[in-house]
Amino acid sequence: MGLHFGQAIFLLIAAGIAGTLNALAGGGSFISFPALLFIRIPAVLANATNTVALWPGLAASTLSYLKRLNAPLRVLVPLLVTSVAGGWAGAVLLLRTPQHAFLRLVPWLLLGGTLLFAFGNSIRAIVGTSVVTDDLRRTSWRAILLSSIAEFLVAVYGGYFGAGIGFMTLAMLAMLGMRDIHAMGAIRTMLAVAINAAAVVTFIVAGAVLWPQCAVMVAGSLAGGWFGAHYAQKADPRKVRVGVIGLGLAMSAYFFVTVR
Repeated sequence: MGLHFGQAIFLLIAAGIAGTLNALAGGGSFISFPALLFIRIPAVLANATNTVALWPGLAASTLSYLKRLNAPLRVLVPLLVTSVAGGWAGAVLLLRTPQHAFLRLVPWLLLGGTLLFAFGNSIRAIVGTSVVTDDLRRTSWRAILLSSIAEFLVAVYGGYFGAGIGFMTLAMLAMLGMRDIHAMGAIRTMLAVAINAAAVVTFIVAGAVLWPQCAVMVAGSLAGGWFGAHYAQKADPRKVRVGVIGLGLAMSAYFFVTVR
């Protein structure tokens, strides 16, 4: 599937904005995924290409969190294993979904992702009201098992679509007894990288990635991610979140109206 110069510029800008949003507050897929649909890329291929295009920026962002990653292996390994397994399962499920059926799901997925983005902090607060410690060495095997099951379900959704998985993962980490948002962010980011890595490999092996579009978007998302990380301290995160939520609702409404 060819790529015209005008389309390349459009995708470069959209991916740049998406990378900036991901660095500031998340929600970049509300820009980059619809951008691919707007240039008439089939829905499943658009989702696969978008996942692969945004993954390098997500992986790069883990470097800034490594110093916060202090979870014991007995907690981290089960979560990573279920993340990879769920990400692969979700990606396979996407590839087996007919294009027209997935396109009909798009507005619902966008709306669901937007609501998760909007109310994720509230969900995390509710789940976290009973937590008592950030020392994961004291976490029981029962809590690890329940959290791993929850993470598997999050990962399936992440491999299939992915918008809003960060807040779902934060809620799962609160179940483990965590309260330190920076430590939670480190694990959340690593698990998101694992989920999307499994999906990325699956999409590439299946030949579901449109490489001309993907290459342009990788460049845009990396540039946007650098810009967002550089100016993150100057931006008002509340205003950015409101903007992303408004954008997500607008995109949802657009596809509810246009998809038949």
